[in-house]
Amino acid sequence: MPERIIPAIRIVSAVAIDENAARKIADHFAAKLLFADYDLQTDTDPELIGGVIVYAGDYRYDHSIRGQLARIASHLKKRQPLDGDLDGETDLDEQMIQETLNDALASFSEEPIIPGNTNLSDDRIGQADEPGFRQRQAEALRLSLDAFMSSSSIDEVGQVIRVHDGVATIRGMHNCLSNELVMLGEQTYGIAMNLERENIGVVMLENDNTVHQGTICKRTGAPIRVPAGKSLLGRVVDALGRPIDGMGPVSHSDLRPIEVPAPAILDRKPVTRSLHTGVTAIDALTPIGYGQRELIIGDRQTGKTALAIDAIINQRDKSVQCVYVAIGQKMSTVASVVNTLQRYGALSYTTVVVASASDSAALQYLAPYAGCAMAEGLMERYQSDVLIVYDDLTKHAQAYRAISLLLRRPPGREAYPGDIFYLHARLLERACQLNDERGGGSITALPIVETQSGDISAYIPTNVISITDGQIYLESELFFSGQRPAINVGLSVSRVGGAAQSKAMRKVAGPLRIRLAQYRELEAFSQFGSELDAETQEQLRIGTALLEVLKQNQYHPLPVADQVLMLHLAGQSLMSRLDREDVKRFLERFLQYIHSRYPSMITQISEDGQFTDEHHALLEQAITAFWPRWDAEQEEYGTATV
Repeated sequence: MPERIIPAIRIVSAVAIDENAARKIADHFAAKLLFADYDLQTDTDPELIGGVIVYAGDYRYDHSIRGQLARIASHLKKRQPLDGDLDGETDLDEQMIQETLNDALASFSEEPIIPGNTNLSDDRIGQADEPGFRQRQAEALRLSLDAFMSSSSIDEVGQVIRVHDGVATIRGMHNCLSNELVMLGEQTYGIAMNLERENIGVVMLENDNTVHQGTICKRTGAPIRVPAGKSLLGRVVDALGRPIDGMGPVSHSDLRPIEVPAPAILDRKPVTRSLHTGVTAIDALTPIGYGQRELIIGDRQTGKTALAIDAIINQRDKSVQCVYVAIGQKMSTVASVVNTLQRYGALSYTTVVVASASDSAALQYLAPYAGCAMAEGLMERYQSDVLIVYDDLTKHAQAYRAISLLLRRPPGREAYPGDIFYLHARLLERACQLNDERGGGSITALPIVETQSGDISAYIPTNVISITDGQIYLESELFFSGQRPAINVGLSVSRVGGAAQSKAMRKVAGPLRIRLAQYRELEAFSQFGSELDAETQEQLRIGTALLEVLKQNQYHPLPVADQVLMLHLAGQSLMSRLDREDVKRFLERFLQYIHSRYPSMITQISEDGQFTDEHHALLEQAITAFWPRWDAEQEEYGTATV
């Protein structure tokens, strides 16, 4: 028969405790925990100042003066800032509180009165000789034992039995919950991810050499929480919400758990408003609405991040807050993105969440959930429209695969664990358009996924495609041929945004996809070298001009009215009179002419979202008046070049 394990009760006191008193305390806890027998252990720790700490079963009962002062300090540090407090004043108050507590701890010299204590001062020796002194002390001890369970801090604790590659295996803490924050030692935290019969697998957030076999850990009883609110706008933070931009601490009054259930169906409403990215190819062919999830997918170095940054830059002066989550990227790349946002005035309404390639896999796993929690804080508390970019979920899945393999979870397809689909589903389902009863805010998600050699049917791409409401596929061949953004029209689709597209854009962009498909077909046919009739040649020239219209410089989003006018001109036969290299210059000159001569038409298209017959007539009139100017400019340009 297996040997019966006798539970241990360990009592740590500030000074040596009498054996009889220790036995009484241990008997009290043995009765509470239903221990038939136990092994008593005593120890001393002068840093407790006074009182005792009892380890019994999987729990730690902290009834020390040091623990009480620590709880007071923690409570004061978590206090809500007063209305009207300046950030600097709040930080100064917390610093003064901390310094005062540290001074109090350093100068604290009082010793507790414990039965059997031989280190009493002279006056206390006299008290000990008084009649009834021992009886009073015994009565005080009995009363303190009766109130022990309510007045002390009770922690459920465990012990590290193995540490390897950032994963700690812990024995104990049988009531620990999945994804609960666990404290290992004094300063290291981890996430409980494997809940087994006897052990718990904890992924440490940061590698710490002080955590080793035998380290005592305890439950926190709460999930990971990150700060949320408008104070994070314009800041660069890590996956735990700690600032890393060198601009000082972040003042916040709201802490949100990083994982919460997605809003229910009844709390949502259909996507009816268009979110303009400023990229003509997206707004015309794959429109995005507030509350939609649109995937950006393609090989590396094809402009995926540039499209997302363009969308963020275009939200300036549109009351849309943005969150950019960088997962597994080099810090130099993240710094370049932050500088770009700052240069174009977009950082003031954007929060950048960073889990770089040098960070642990646990932080890379947490980063998108932390960014989503920050976005939800803006949506629910301020009823804001939020645009969040996950760059990219491929590295996120790889980080989770590394964690799962270290936790010895069974691998599946491409060594990913079986719940990899749920990993991204529970993240992206939190993007939605809330109904009016919930405040009407929205979260629009732009996840990015990287493909290998254009393989769109790989495991992670197909998973995310099935979760999202459409995808924008960027093709390497188009990118290197000079067609930028390199959007493949045939494989890109938006399943929701068309319902939110403005009437003006829908009117001019309706036949656009068909014309591009016809151009691709005619272009492939013309490569055989056969003679083409005049009509086919004109269609090829119009298709060429249309592709030139869809080209756009990086970080230069266009207003909706300019996009509508450009797409309307692209379908006209007059564009066939232009050479390929003159199309962009012609459109730039013509838009300048329209803005100077017909500003009211631009304003009406932007505000009303309609392209009426009156606007069409004015545009035809403007083309007729502008064409001689263009011809004169071309003659002058040709003479100058000669």
